[in-house]
Amino acid sequence: MSTKISPIITVEELIQLSSSEIILIDARAGADAFEGYKMEHLKGARFVDLNRDLASIPENPANGGRHPLPSVNDFCKTLSSLGISPSSHVVVYDDKNGSNFAARFWWMMRAIGHEKIQVLNGGFQTAVQINFPTNSGIETFQETNYPVQEWNLPLADIEEVEKARKSDQNIVIDVRDKNRFDGLTEPLDLIAGHIPGAVNVPLTENLDENGLFKSPDQLTQKYKAVIGNKKEENIIVHCGSGVTACHTLLAMDYAGLPIPKLYVGSWSEWSRNDRDMATRQTE
Repeated sequence: MSTKISPIITVEELIQLSSSEIILIDARAGADAFEGYKMEHLKGARFVDLNRDLASIPENPANGGRHPLPSVNDFCKTLSSLGISPSSHVVVYDDKNGSNFAARFWWMMRAIGHEKIQVLNGGFQTAVQINFPTNSGIETFQETNYPVQEWNLPLADIEEVEKARKSDQNIVIDVRDKNRFDGLTEPLDLIAGHIPGAVNVPLTENLDENGLFKSPDQLTQKYKAVIGNKKEENIIVHCGSGVTACHTLLAMDYAGLPIPKLYVGSWSEWSRNDRDMATRQTE
């Protein structure tokens, strides 16, 4: 019987592990992320790309948002190409304290039932500061055959969000920064604003002044104050395109709380589907 491990691992804890015990995944963000990986990455790390490996980009973001999930079959092929097997202990990092692709990769692995998956606290920068060994170029490794699984963590679609936002029994949490939620700015989508009825709990509040995750006790108190006595199946978390929302799901799991539903389409889908929207103009 497996024992659940913490979803967060510190650099100090990682250093104590043998390189043969873990598979490191570099999930840094941005158009030049792969070039940055080739210049320098944590020794042994294998690169994963959001658009290619962790999403199935649609022609029209109105159909599932900017970063819908790939098929579970395609994701398991990605894991195979990364040399990951069901027994692998995987540690993933990015350069945004887990708020970009590391948390998304973590959620996707947990969603197929993989328990030995952790996010590196503080990410790439913290590891380098503590002198974790680095390397350049592209790592070589043996591919595996990860058996096809199913998505087992709860998901919500646009119709469920429509119903939930109007119900006192439900809560819809938007993890984007307050300026985007308030409709003051929108760097990625066509319309600035938020889903009416949603509450804003920016993911940055999961981190302390050093960019590390707050303690499980602090996160427990924080999210219990937000969700009250809502049942876990009545909690939906979203962001712009279902990526950074996973940071909050990670924080809630770290706090020992059940992982709520993820609305993958998020604002990028909602705002393109002629739904009610709270914008500066509607206030």
